Amino acid sequence: MISLAGRDILHAWGKFVFTGVGLGLLIGVTLVMAGVYRGMVDDGRALLDNSGADLWVVQQDTLGPYAESSSLNDDVYRTLLAMPGIAQAANVTYLTMQVRKEASDVRAMVVGIAPGPLGSTPGWPPYLVAGRQIARAHYEAVADIASGFRLGDSLRIRRNQYTVVGLTRRMVSSSGDPMVFIPLKDAQEAQFLKGNDAIWQSRRRTEANPAFNRPGVPGLLDAVIASQSANAFVNAVLVTLKPGQAPDAAAESIRRWKRLTVYTRAQMEGILVGKLIATSSKQISMFLVILAVVSAAIVAFIIYTLTMDKIREIAVLKLIGTRNRTIAGMIMQQAVALGVIGFVVGKITATFAAPMFPKYVLLMPLDTVLGFFAVLTICVLASLIAIRMALKVDPAEAIGG
Repeated sequence: MISLAGRDILHAWGKFVFTGVGLGLLIGVTLVMAGVYRGMVDDGRALLDNSGADLWVVQQDTLGPYAESSSLNDDVYRTLLAMPGIAQAANVTYLTMQVRKEASDVRAMVVGIAPGPLGSTPGWPPYLVAGRQIARAHYEAVADIASGFRLGDSLRIRRNQYTVVGLTRRMVSSSGDPMVFIPLKDAQEAQFLKGNDAIWQSRRRTEANPAFNRPGVPGLLDAVIASQSANAFVNAVLVTLKPGQAPDAAAESIRRWKRLTVYTRAQMEGILVGKLIATSSKQISMFLVILAVVSAAIVAFIIYTLTMDKIREIAVLKLIGTRNRTIAGMIMQQAVALGVIGFVVGKITATFAAPMFPKYVLLMPLDTVLGFFAVLTICVLASLIAIRMALKVDPAEAIGG
C-alpha cells in the first residue's frame, strides 16, 4: 500500500509539492513564533545573569526595577554593606530611551553602573567582545553590538555626548532592547535631573511660597532649592552574597530591618516571565492556535481534493475486495507525507529567517521535535474527513462509471 500511495502522489506531484511548500511556510511562521517566545524568556534570564546579583533591593511595595519604576536614595547601599552575609552592594539605574547617534536614534536601555573593582561590582557587563570597560567617571559608554554602535562612535544621552569605548554581546533588557552602560553619576543626571527651565520654574514657585521665606530661619530657602535640584536617587541596589549565605534568609533580614522590598533570583525571574511577558505569551499562544487550525484546514482540503479525484479508483479497489483499513491507510500516508514535506520546508525557512528578525529568536531542539509530532498529529486528524468520505464510496460506482 505504500507503493500505491507513492504512485498516487507522483501522479499529482505538482499539487502535492506546492501544497507542501505552502504548508511549510505556515509551519515556519509557527516555529518562529515559538522561537520569539523562547527568545523573550531567554532575554529576561540573560538580564538577570548579566547583572551579577543575588538579590535586588528596590523601593518598598514595588516590582522594580524592571517591571515597575523604583526610586531609592543612593546611600542605601552603605547600610546594606554593614549587614551580615552581604559581600557587595552596588547602586544601579535603568532607563529605556532613544539614544541618538548623529541623525538617527536607537531604542536602548541605558544602565548606570557604580564605580568599583572590575569583576566584583554587580551591574557591570561581565565580558566584552571589543574595546575596554569604562575607566573614566564621565562621558564613556559600553554598548551591546545589537545597538549598531561601534568603537569610537559618539552618542548622545539627554544633553551629554558619550564615546563608545567597549562592545558587549547579549546584554539586553527583558523586551530585547540593547543595553548602553554609562557611569552612575551620568545616568542619575539623565534620569533624575530636571531641565534648566523646570529648575527655574521650581525655584520661582519655591521663592513665592511664604513657608520657605521665614525671616528667623536663614538659609532655609537655599536648602530647599538645593534639595529640589539634587538627583541622589537610584532605581535599585544589586547585592551579592558571601559563600554559603542563603538568599531567602538574607532577603528576609533586609525586608525586616531596612523596610525595603527585596527579590531573590527565583522571584525576579517569576516577575519577568510571569508578569512582563505574560500578555505577549498569551498573544503568541493565540497565534499558534490559529496557525494550527489553518494548517489543519489546508491539509484536510488538499487530501479531500486528492481523494475526490480518485473516487473511481477507490471504488475499483473496494470492488476487488480491498479492505477499508488498507484504503484508509493509503489516504493517511499521503497526509503524513504532506506533513513531512511541510515540516522540512518550515524548519529550513525558520532557520534562515530567524536571524533577520529584530527580536531575538531562539529555536530550541525540543520545540522542533514537539512541532514535528504536532504536525503529524494534525495531518492524521485532517485526513479523517477524506477517509470517512472514501469509506462511503459504493463499489458499484466502478461499474456504473
